[in-house]
Amino acid sequence: MKLTTTPRQDGFYFPAEFEPVREVWLAWPERGDNWRDGAKPAQQTFANVANAIAEVVCVSVAVSSQQYEKARSLLHSSVKLVEMAFNDSWMRDIGPTVIVNEAGERRGVSWKFNAWGGDFNGLYDDWSDDDKVAASVCDVLGIDHYRAPFVLEGGAIHTDGEGTLYTTEECLLSPGRNPQLSKSQIEQLLGEYLGVSKVVWLPKGLFNDETDGHVDNLLHVVAPGKVILSWTDDPFDPQFKLSREALAALNAQTDAKGRAIEVVKIPVPGPLYYSENEANGIEMSDGMNRQEGERLSASYANFLMVNGHIFLPLLDEQYDKIAIEILTNALPEYEIVGISTREVLLGGGNIHCITQQIPA
Repeated sequence: MKLTTTPRQDGFYFPAEFEPVREVWLAWPERGDNWRDGAKPAQQTFANVANAIAEVVCVSVAVSSQQYEKARSLLHSSVKLVEMAFNDSWMRDIGPTVIVNEAGERRGVSWKFNAWGGDFNGLYDDWSDDDKVAASVCDVLGIDHYRAPFVLEGGAIHTDGEGTLYTTEECLLSPGRNPQLSKSQIEQLLGEYLGVSKVVWLPKGLFNDETDGHVDNLLHVVAPGKVILSWTDDPFDPQFKLSREALAALNAQTDAKGRAIEVVKIPVPGPLYYSENEANGIEMSDGMNRQEGERLSASYANFLMVNGHIFLPLLDEQYDKIAIEILTNALPEYEIVGISTREVLLGGGNIHCITQQIPA
């Protein structure tokens, strides 16, 4: 059921990803203008991710009727398939943000979705099915939902579950999202729909990120007052300046509880680029141009935390082991599960972007 109140009025808030999770959702890729070679390599990788997560928690995958049999053949028998219409498979951005109250009840938030920028710089023209996914997932889960009155994607926000929200100005203040709203109005709405009391603003996201700088590609909140930040020490890398601006912003602010924010740096892989083969395997379209030699927005911060496990994208042999070592030292109680996900990266995101956790 669609509610007419707001989460804050009803005592609901956005819990952290490192709190107990009951289920994880994905959507099955098939778009030929985003996934190469008829999406077959991406489908295998999505299946690898879903099957790995299914070892730890229940997994549901939204799938079109045309792709049902293909998905069923690649996914573990424990993975639940749900027929649903959508335009592309970024469940983090099109699925609901599920919020909780002190009694442990759950509700969903359905954000307005416009393909990361609408008529201004959206990646495709028709996002009407994507915009209905959050409500549909809530119906399947049997929970009520709120319809937020502004554009937002799940990848644009991270929380510590204790009142702090992390986001980027590049994304939330981009002209393609909510040009009618000021920064303070957006902050007020975030408080109203996520129950947060403090927004930590970072200037920009990762270099060449076509989502206009989603925070989940730049950093990950791994504990109250503690974040993993994408980093490079190469002064010739355009990410060099962006990471330092992010660090300066984090150092200049405290979280909702007044704590200084601890920052653990993790190297960006590569730099990595589209190969000729990869770029040529994609059907041309207006919004999503994939060029040979174009820099990929690759990040080890784009992982998923589920019940004591971290599902980490493996992207570069030179840095994979370093990333695992850094996360193991920072979060010794977690088991790190590495999955090769270059095929997801080629579509413009990674493990965090294609998953949406449903809190326990």
